[in-house]
Amino acid sequence: MTKDEMAARPEPSAPPSPWRSSRFRLFFMARSTSLLADGMLMVSLTTAVLGAGYGAAGVGYALAAWMAPIVLLVLFGGVLADRFTPQVMMVGADVVRMVAMLVLALLLITTDIRLWHIMALLALSGAATAMFQPGLASLVPQVAEDIQRANALLRIAEAICTLLGPGVAGLLVAYWDVAGSFVVIAAAYALSALGLAPLRKLGTVRDESDDPMLRRLATGWQEFRSRPWLWGVIAVWSVYGLLVFGPALPLGAALLTEQHGASGYGWIASADGAGTIVGGLLGMRVRPRRPLVAGACAMFFFSLNPLAPALGWSFTWTAVTGVIAGCGFAFWGVMWATSVQSHIPLAVLSRVSAYDVAGSIMVIPLGRALAGPASEAVGGADRVLLFSSVMGLVCIGVMLAIPAIRALGRAPEEHAGEDPPGGLKAPDGEAARTA
Repeated sequence: MTKDEMAARPEPSAPPSPWRSSRFRLFFMARSTSLLADGMLMVSLTTAVLGAGYGAAGVGYALAAWMAPIVLLVLFGGVLADRFTPQVMMVGADVVRMVAMLVLALLLITTDIRLWHIMALLALSGAATAMFQPGLASLVPQVAEDIQRANALLRIAEAICTLLGPGVAGLLVAYWDVAGSFVVIAAAYALSALGLAPLRKLGTVRDESDDPMLRRLATGWQEFRSRPWLWGVIAVWSVYGLLVFGPALPLGAALLTEQHGASGYGWIASADGAGTIVGGLLGMRVRPRRPLVAGACAMFFFSLNPLAPALGWSFTWTAVTGVIAGCGFAFWGVMWATSVQSHIPLAVLSRVSAYDVAGSIMVIPLGRALAGPASEAVGGADRVLLFSSVMGLVCIGVMLAIPAIRALGRAPEEHAGEDPPGGLKAPDGEAARTA
């Protein structure tokens, strides 16, 4: 190639902003309202269970009833999303969650509600969430050309809704009624369904094979385990969830409340949320050649989250560490989601995403359950959190030591022009697209 030819070659143009896509705007609205509903649920549920006289144990049972179906059914949600398209499964899930919340509100108004009523409806909502979650990864590449920026915007929305949701629920409970807060949650799920419904017209890659359910699960597992960078991250993430995420929330909340009061803890949690927004903004602008390496390096800062209460730092320094830790966590989330969506074929992306979700969240409840006994066994929550901080650094170091993770670049390095396994073939124009 001559110098003139090299000079004449046009520079690759940046993909258009996701905001220019009406499909992304609909998806963003749907995802934001769904996240707001999820953010409101904890406060509304706690108020309802305590108000009915079932105490803190009842809250734990209700949360377990909601969480268990997600863990048990999320893999099947991935299979069904690839079979019937993510849009259909997600709209159906939102409708089920809306109905569950409306029935719960009706029971709170008209009857002396029983704990098993609440647990049954939350289990139904959790099962619907398991059908909803895997399809998220498959929709992002179809509604936005700039996958990284779209993920960053979604991460910012998640942070804002996480901050606003509990406050909105608290206001509704205080100035209206707990049943009214569930009506608003149901309305948010309805808006999510309305935003997702038009996306059914997307040319989604469907699994048209006649394989039984277990065979479809096996295909997803084959795709998952064939990528060392993918299962390597999830393997490390599972240990991280057990030793860091698990203890950090219950023990950190208890120590921070003891050290800085309930109001101080609230401000520190808000600082963490603000850091998540900053991390999302950075994810929109920074485009590293090795996304997983950059994201993992940012996750080193998350070890500050359990370290601050463990060492009893001042309110100011603890709030600053909250911003930094939240920023690192959000930036990692953008890099991880973009990598998965850019390197996995659309025809199996929901199933692979389901293995990602299951591996990431399965051990966190165990870590939280063991946090209290562990603190009693070693002589204090501060010692457990100090251990968590150190293990956070170790886990990220192990992640960066895996060659496949270090080598993964931005552009897909495989699947161009080849069919997905199991006879799953993308339609024309999608064969080389592996987002």
